[in-house]
This record gives sequence, structure tokens and C-alpha cells, in this order.
Amino acid sequence: MQVLIVEDEPLAQAELKRILSKVAPQCQIMGVADGIEPAVAFLQENKPDLIFMDIQLSDGQSFEIFSMVDVACPVIFTTAYDAYALQAFKANGIDYLLKPIEPEAIVLALEKFNRLKGSQPVQMDAEKLIQLLKTGSQGYKNRFMTTIGDRIKFLNDTEIAYFQADDEVVYIITEEKKKFIINYTLEALEPQLDPSRFFRINRRYIVSIEAVADIHKHFNSRLKLQLQPDPNTEILVSRARVADFLQWIGQ
Repeated sequence: MQVLIVEDEPLAQAELKRILSKVAPQCQIMGVADGIEPAVAFLQENKPDLIFMDIQLSDGQSFEIFSMVDVACPVIFTTAYDAYALQAFKANGIDYLLKPIEPEAIVLALEKFNRLKGSQPVQMDAEKLIQLLKTGSQGYKNRFMTTIGDRIKFLNDTEIAYFQADDEVVYIITEEKKKFIINYTLEALEPQLDPSRFFRINRRYIVSIEAVADIHKHFNSRLKLQLQPDPNTEILVSRARVADFLQWIGQ
């Protein structure tokens, strides 16, 4: 069975490959696409039997793929979100797996795929897919994967005080002041975060509303923040973002 993986997080790619090799050795990984454009390019030239597809990719939501190329095979969605409208896909033979993905969940999803193989091919309604993925307030990323040595760890958004960029590396800083590397840029993270909880104050920081302990006026019409936990450096809201920040913090 030829399988395509559409997933932008290298750790998630590796974990899915590891699980498939263990519980489904019949699955041959014919390709891995880390975004919308690579997935479309791959599907224009290849016809996999099955796709494992993350919903939120670094360059957008994966539903865009279906309006750009014909997807003739079943798709098993993977997501870091709580289950919401995705239940509707089950009626069309599309399953989903909630991250962190358990081997047992993949076994059950593949059993469903095998049952469907002899039935009518799955037809995906791109417009319906778009509407379902856009509805609800849960369409934001709320789980983040990082690594500690050889151990994979997941962090919930409620544990995060702020995201901090140092040169080319982005860190999660938790409420307990623990620091974890994450494989995202702030530009890729910003549209994936719940805007009622997170705000990008400058080019180096995206902060949680719970992390803002105090606000002070600063020269040149900027604001100085005291964050909790304290990053031990001066944290300023850029002048262009002050008005939006005040609206956000006062909502």
C-alpha cells in the first residue's frame, strides 16, 4: 500500500513513520510533503492509495490542497486540535487522528481503510471541507511538539507564557519558565494561535495574555511589559502594534 504523508513538523513525520513501520509494515511511504505546494506537486504526478494529512500546515490549512488538485484516495487527517467538525468526514470514509497519535488509533484507521477498499471510491467535497474547517473557535493550534533528548514531548497552549525568537531559533517559554525549542518561525506560528489568547508584540515575542503582569508607558509612544515569568530583558511593544495591543489586552 502506497502512502503519502502531508505533515510540516519533522518530529511528527518521524513519529508517524515509526508507528507505521511497527503496526503496518505493508505501508510503503512513497513521499512526505511538508506544505500545500509540495503536496499538490506530488499529487499531480503520483497516485497514493492513502494519505495521512495534518490539518494546519505552516503555509495554510490543508483543505486548500483539495481545491488545487484532484485527490482520488481516502485521507486520514491528523490534528493537534480537539475533535470538532471533523466528525462529519467519517460519513464519507475519511477518518482523523488526534495528536499525539497512538499506535492503536492508526491500526483502527487502517482497518477502516481496508473495509472501504472494495466500496465506492470516496468523493471529497472541497467546499464542504473548507466550511467545516473554518467553523468553530477550536480551529487554532493548541498542542505543540518538542523534544528533550530522545523523548518527544507535547505542550498545551495553556502551559505557554510566550514564544521567543533568538536568531533563527524559536523557543516556547512555559509558565514555569521551562524553555523548549519548537520547529516554527514566529511568522508561521502567528496565524495558527488563538488571537484572544496570544498577541505578537514585536518581531521577537508572541505573548500569552496571562503572561502580561504589568504595563508601563515608554518613550517614543511604546509600551514596556513586565512578563511572568520574567525573561530578564527589556520587553517592548513595537510602536506600530501599541493600539492593537491595548485593544487586545482590554477585550
